[in-house]
Amino acid sequence: MTTPVKGSPSEVVAVQDPAALPADLQDERLIASRGIGGAWAAFVSKMRSGDLGSIPVVIGLIIIWGVLQASNGSFLSSRNLVNLTLQSAALGTIALGIVLVLLLGEIDLSVGSVSGLSSAIMAVTFVNQDWPIALAILGAVAVGVLIGVFYGALYTRFGVPSFVITLAGLLGFLGLQLLVLGKDGSLNLPFDSALVGFAQRSFLPTPLAYGLVVAIVAVYVLSRIRARGGRIKAGLSASPNSIILLKAALLFAVLIVPVIVLSQDRGVSTMFVFFLALVVVMDFAIRKTRWGRSVVAVGGNVEAARRAGINVRGIYLSVFALCSTLAAVGGLLAASRLAAVNQSSGGTDWNLNAIAAAVIGGTSLFGGRGSAYSALLGALVIQSITNGLALLSLDSSVRYMVTAAVLLLAVTIDSLSRRTRVASGRA
Repeated sequence: MTTPVKGSPSEVVAVQDPAALPADLQDERLIASRGIGGAWAAFVSKMRSGDLGSIPVVIGLIIIWGVLQASNGSFLSSRNLVNLTLQSAALGTIALGIVLVLLLGEIDLSVGSVSGLSSAIMAVTFVNQDWPIALAILGAVAVGVLIGVFYGALYTRFGVPSFVITLAGLLGFLGLQLLVLGKDGSLNLPFDSALVGFAQRSFLPTPLAYGLVVAIVAVYVLSRIRARGGRIKAGLSASPNSIILLKAALLFAVLIVPVIVLSQDRGVSTMFVFFLALVVVMDFAIRKTRWGRSVVAVGGNVEAARRAGINVRGIYLSVFALCSTLAAVGGLLAASRLAAVNQSSGGTDWNLNAIAAAVIGGTSLFGGRGSAYSALLGALVIQSITNGLALLSLDSSVRYMVTAAVLLLAVTIDSLSRRTRVASGRA
C-alpha cells in the first residue's frame, strides 16, 4: 500500500504506507530519506541548514594545495608530502587537545609552554641525568597530566576563567622551562636514541602500509554491517548495503592514494601513523562513549547537562588533563623530530597555531560542535601554508598574514553556519 506525499504543487510522489516503515521513519517528513537518493537529499538539507561539518576546510585545503602547486611544482612531490606529514604530527597532537577544550566552550592558551616544558624535562632527565628514555618520557607526560588536573581544579573549585588560568600557565611554565634548561638553554638529543629514530627515520614498510589500508576498510565495512543488523533487529531504519559499499570505496580511495604517493619517497611516517591513531581513538571516544557524549552535552549547555545527571566537574577535570597531556606528547614529538630542545621549544607561534588548527579544522568556538578530525585537517592546513610559503622563499610575515586570513575566514563561516542552524532549528 502507498500513500501520496505532496512535494511541489505540480508533483505527487508515492511512498510506502508509514505503518510498514521502520519505527524511526514513520513520520511522513522522514519517509523520503530512504535509499541513495534520500541520503543525498538529507545531505543537501543539512548543508542548507548550516550543518557544514568538515566540508569547508576540505575544500579550502584543496584550494590551498592547488595554488601552492601552481606556484611551485615541487609542493605535491612525494618528498615534500612526506615532510608535510612529519611537520603536521606534533602540531596536530597539540591541536587535538585544543579541540577537546573548545568542545566545552573553553580555551587553553598554555599548550605551547606545556609542550616546551615537557620536552625540556625529558631532555634534561634523559641526557643529563641518564634516565632510561622510557622513564624520561613517562616523567614528561606525567607533568602534562598534573598541569591539566591543576587547571581543572582551579576552574571547577574557584571558578577562575580558563582564559586567565591558562594565560598564567603560559607565562609560568615558560619560566619553569627556562629554569629546567639552565644557563646553556639548549640540549641535543642523541641521534641514535629510540625517540629520535622514531620521529626521523621510522617509516612503515610499503606492504604493511597497504595492508593497513585494507584492514581499516575491512573493519569499517564489518562494523557498519554489524550496526545495520542491530538496527534492523530493533525495528529501526538502516543504511542500505549500497551506501555502505559506496562509503567504503570512498574511504579506500582517501587512504590508498596518499599511501601510493608517499611510498614513492620514504613512505608513511610511523610518527604520523601514531598521530592518526590518536585522532581515531579520540574520535571514537567523543562519538561513541558516554564520556564523549557528556563532553558535547556540557559544551552545548552546562546547566542542562548538570540536570541530566552528568558529572560536570569530572568532565572539566578530564578534558583539561587530556589537553595538557596531549600538549606534552606533542612537545616530545616536536623535540624528537628536531633532535634538540631549547628555550624556544613550544614558544613563538605554537600556541596560536594549535588553536588556529583546531578552529580552522571545523571546531566551533561556541562549544558543543567539533570533531577529532578537526585537528588533522587544521594541522594540514597550517603546515601546508608554512611549508608552501617556505618553498616559495617568502618571508614569515606573509605566512602570519595568510594564516590570519584563513583563520578569520574559518571563524566567519562557523558564525554564519551557527546562525543558519539556529534559524532552521538545528542548533
